[in-house]
Amino acid sequence: MEEQKGSGDFDANEDDLYEHHRFVAGPGQVPLRVDKFLMNFVENATRNKIQQAAKDGSVFVNDIPVKSNYKVKPNDVVRVLFAYPPYENLLTPENIPLDIVYEDDVLLVVNKPAGMVVHPGHGNYSGTLINALIYHFDNLPNNSSDRPGLVHRIDKDTSGLLVIAKTEEAMTHLSRQFFNKTSRREYVALVWGNIEEEEGTIEGNIGRHPKNRLQNTVFEGDDAEKGKPAITHYKVLERLGYVTLVSCRLETGRTHQIRVHMKYIGHTLFNDERYGGEKILKGTTFTKYKQFVENCFKILPRQALHARTLGFEHPITGESMHFESTIPDDIQQCVERWSNYAKNQLDQK
Repeated sequence: MEEQKGSGDFDANEDDLYEHHRFVAGPGQVPLRVDKFLMNFVENATRNKIQQAAKDGSVFVNDIPVKSNYKVKPNDVVRVLFAYPPYENLLTPENIPLDIVYEDDVLLVVNKPAGMVVHPGHGNYSGTLINALIYHFDNLPNNSSDRPGLVHRIDKDTSGLLVIAKTEEAMTHLSRQFFNKTSRREYVALVWGNIEEEEGTIEGNIGRHPKNRLQNTVFEGDDAEKGKPAITHYKVLERLGYVTLVSCRLETGRTHQIRVHMKYIGHTLFNDERYGGEKILKGTTFTKYKQFVENCFKILPRQALHARTLGFEHPITGESMHFESTIPDDIQQCVERWSNYAKNQLDQK
């Protein structure tokens, strides 16, 4: 949560304020203080900052300012409003090189490197893909979240392909394809453990983790309504002993979907720190093995996930478009190390 400007009680009219955060409590929400509720949703927010914001009249529930001890109930609309616009709305063009795979008058396909955030957000207000896009292209259409050109997104430390709309018509057409699940997206992931089946489908509603606000999780049974439906199809590409290289095809596009679904079936992504994959989850206790894995972590200092293929219908011509991106060196080198390790293990048997 950004630092609150000014101090003391805040009595600005709601019409003069800018919305920074908005959350709707789920139907199963148990009564919870609003400061604790916001702690679960706003990245990097401290309890003190939230309580100060409430004291200043910046925390609203159902359009009414509330104090920190207000108990959030099912279906409450919780908003944080400040007298200045969110930093992510103050977009600054930046001369950042783009790896453009394809471009025409209405769209482009870019290959995003790992480490680049797609759009500005809390803690990342510069150096993003959108900062680069608005430098290189004028008058990009806004999506439903007022983000120029953006049809879909991938995580900061995931590499790979994204389609960008250059016109309103392309934005509408492409967004509809993603909504209707007619776009085609395939990722390559290195995961912990030897997946038993050659291929399979993971279905599980995904929502924000109730205890760790930086994670999402799968909700089952009576709790399923706390998440949104998500479907991932996977296929084994290569078995490498204690890890497996898989292809994942998305039918839906939930935040962290592959990372959450693979963890859900017991195969966390290799070196996915947010979901526990930076620990040695499979293998032996030998010191040499531990050193080998730590060297792999150094070669690949991020989750092993790459958006390899992207397919969609061209919004103007109706042509079926298909793009493929080479697996980056960091993932490739890590896979080769594991491949050599697995072969050596077999040779010793």
